[in-house]
Amino acid sequence: MVVGLEEGTYYHKSRGGGEVCGVYLLSQPDQLVQVSFDYLNVDCEAKGLFVDGWELGGELFPSEVDSPLDGRVHEFCGRLKKKVYRSSGNAAVIQYRIPVRGDGFRITVNTPRIQPVTCNILVDEVQGVYTLRNHGRRSNCSITAIFPASITLVQLGVGISGSPVPNRAIETGVLSRCEKRGGHDYVQIGGAQGLDNTKMEVEDSVCGLDSNPRMPTSHILCGMTTVRLVSSGMSDNTVTLAIQQITSLDFTPTLMCELPL
Repeated sequence: MVVGLEEGTYYHKSRGGGEVCGVYLLSQPDQLVQVSFDYLNVDCEAKGLFVDGWELGGELFPSEVDSPLDGRVHEFCGRLKKKVYRSSGNAAVIQYRIPVRGDGFRITVNTPRIQPVTCNILVDEVQGVYTLRNHGRRSNCSITAIFPASITLVQLGVGISGSPVPNRAIETGVLSRCEKRGGHDYVQIGGAQGLDNTKMEVEDSVCGLDSNPRMPTSHILCGMTTVRLVSSGMSDNTVTLAIQQITSLDFTPTLMCELPL
């Protein structure tokens, strides 16, 4: 397994062996991952896969519920001189099994910037401030940190008709348990041991309009920490949050995921 966080050229030449390997690619939240196969010589009995998103332990980010698998997975084999794939978010993976000694490939990775910022964001930075927004569409967006993390709400405008810009005169504040109240638009805060956010344990689901939330920080002690924005398309939703990696236990976790048996 190799994780690539920088633009450049990657090359692999098989020494022979049947193990499955992967190149995991990650860019900034406002960038896509573009992979150009400059050279490919892989036996078609082995094949390789380009996946839009990350796959790890049989789990996908983003999940198939939030981003259907159709069009996200591409097989490659044989002899190619040039082929370009582009992710829809800031993460992609190339998985391959090349048992024939001497077979291999060379790729060039670029990370073009896009506007607006991608809907689904995978982060490995130990701290940062991020915004999720559905731009009025019926879609689910999420941000997942690949470590236990503390989550602080910075701004919230979810489930409110009209402008997504907070107006102090009509602010509702942060409403809790919106999903259980039957709300169609809400933000889930939680975590899981794997990448699939449909398996996440949810600490709370919030909605409302608040330009300066004073909610207590959530401390999510799970392998992965996720904030998921669920949108019906009836509201232009936006949520800004601060994420910081948990490196000590000087506080009480607000959510702890059960370890797999």
